[in-house]
Amino acid sequence: MATLPRTPLLTARLQLRPYESTDASEFFALLATEAPRLQTSFPDRLRTITTLAGALQAINGFRQDWDTGRFYVFGIWHRESQDYLGDICLMPHPPYSGEIGYYLATSAEGHGYAREALEAVTAFGFGPVGAHKLLIRCFVDNEKGQAVARAIGFQEEPRPLVPSWLRALDLAPDDNIRRFILSR
Repeated sequence: MATLPRTPLLTARLQLRPYESTDASEFFALLATEAPRLQTSFPDRLRTITTLAGALQAINGFRQDWDTGRFYVFGIWHRESQDYLGDICLMPHPPYSGEIGYYLATSAEGHGYAREALEAVTAFGFGPVGAHKLLIRCFVDNEKGQAVARAIGFQEEPRPLVPSWLRALDLAPDDNIRRFILSR
């Protein structure tokens, strides 16, 4: 796949754009402030970004991931106020699918920003990325995340029937995770 241009995605109220090195302090500050709340869903990001230098290193890694088509990470900014609100990403799973993850600052929740950002990244996934199916995973108790996925048209994937011997070996799918799928 050819490298996709690092073009911002614009919605009515938001600008989703690939991070630049000048975003490191805002990116780090949000992660540091929201760490207790994000720890369960984004442990790898929090483990690797513990300093401002780590945030800058991550942003440089996001650029490399973008250029190789491995991972597309967007910061979310309010178009009018220019406030940094959060992060949304799409990880392609070749040949024809991808997974979306996102988080917002607590202060940005409840305004419809997650829905707006998810709509834009879904269009990006089905458009330039060329995915035929997109996945969002949410914890069972993340009712807000599940509501956002459903509002865009994602459908909860039925839980697979798991044989008792597999459950006994502790190899069964995580009962704490719900999977939401949208196909083109």
